[in-house]
Amino acid sequence: MDYSSPYAQFTYDVNNNPFFKKDNRNYINALSIKQLNTLGNVSLLDIYLSTENVIEPHIHQNASELVYCISGAAVVSLINPFTKELLNFPIQPGQTANVPQGWWHYEIASVDNTHLLAIFDAPIPEFIPGSDLLRLTPANVFAHTYCLNEAKVKDTLAPITKTVVIGPPSDCKPDQVQGKAAANPEYSNQAYGHLYRQNFDYPQQQPVIGNGWGYYQSHAFY
Repeated sequence: MDYSSPYAQFTYDVNNNPFFKKDNRNYINALSIKQLNTLGNVSLLDIYLSTENVIEPHIHQNASELVYCISGAAVVSLINPFTKELLNFPIQPGQTANVPQGWWHYEIASVDNTHLLAIFDAPIPEFIPGSDLLRLTPANVFAHTYCLNEAKVKDTLAPITKTVVIGPPSDCKPDQVQGKAAANPEYSNQAYGHLYRQNFDYPQQQPVIGNGWGYYQSHAFY
């Protein structure tokens, strides 16, 4: 970067770059090197959530993510691929949770008016959402691989027709939701740093899946 160039950018209003909007209380703005060309190896997402809204399970295969709580409260959950544990970290203003590169994770707002800042060690973090894996993998592959009923798999996953980003989708009907993962009393009211652990018995998996997709078009930093 030529910092003497008249094209060098040193400031940007993140509000001018919406990444995703579910509604007026649940949306994400973004900043990458595409908006601020002097950034270097860093980028961020400015996240606003209301109670029980979820940044869907996903991975960033090219970046670690540091989640900082500005206001409200949330639970940052991740699966440690080395210990096979689901770890839940409740965070409140001034507190952080770190997600290593390539780890499966999600964030759930515990209260209204939650504001999170997600900081990445990449100029443009890549993103593989769980909704894409579920909707793009053929139902018969899930059924055959895991010995499931194909018709039930197809029926269960049929409502997932696009990338979710913030769930539940705005057109979700109450009778569609079979359970609530947000603000779980088992861990959401625990002191910061106390872990709710759940063991999983599944084979070791690689923490990175393919090359993934960058943020583009409707999910874009551009």
